[in-house]
Amino acid sequence: MKRMVGFYNYTVILTYIGVVSAVLGIGLSMYGHTSMAVVCLMVSGFCDLFDGTVARTRKRTVHEQKFGIQIDSLADLICFGVLPAAIGFSIGLTKWFEAAALIAFVLAALIRLAYYNVTEEELEFCENTKRVYYDGLPVTTVAILIPMIYTLRPVMKNGFLLLYALCLLFTAAAFLFKVKVRKLGMKGMIAAAFCGLAVLALLIAGWNHIAA
Repeated sequence: MKRMVGFYNYTVILTYIGVVSAVLGIGLSMYGHTSMAVVCLMVSGFCDLFDGTVARTRKRTVHEQKFGIQIDSLADLICFGVLPAAIGFSIGLTKWFEAAALIAFVLAALIRLAYYNVTEEELEFCENTKRVYYDGLPVTTVAILIPMIYTLRPVMKNGFLLLYALCLLFTAAAFLFKVKVRKLGMKGMIAAAFCGLAVLALLIAGWNHIAA
């Protein structure tokens, strides 16, 4: 596809699937289907968890590698920045100070991802080393954190709105503070995937409880 802008191969498929899931989640949240939007967030998180592993199975040019870094971060902004904010609006965080918390979260994610892009390029193409630690909390953490919080919605009722807003604010701060967070290896990624399945089971159990 030399006549089209971009690089097209299987290494970016999971990233694109994650974006599709996030866009669907944003749309679902607009129509009040918040629980399904949370599931879409988890699907995006699963895709992001393993997209790097898939990308490393192919020998890529420098331009393809740089494109991968950029496209991954742009996707992360939609999946783990905009979608959590859309979920917040969907559950009722619409007062000005609540909206400010959602906006602060998206901005923190944006700043963090832009900073990550710069430092990742320096590591890979200038220092020729691989990242071992992240500076601050990775934005992808919300793919498991928000669903965990969401499982409390059936029992917390009105207090859940405050909990969600505070969760996003503290998470936004964690994005920006330079605390060393070790990058997950394959065992850690598999454990995270199983943790996600456990949270999904809790969400389904909560839906069944409400239906009953």
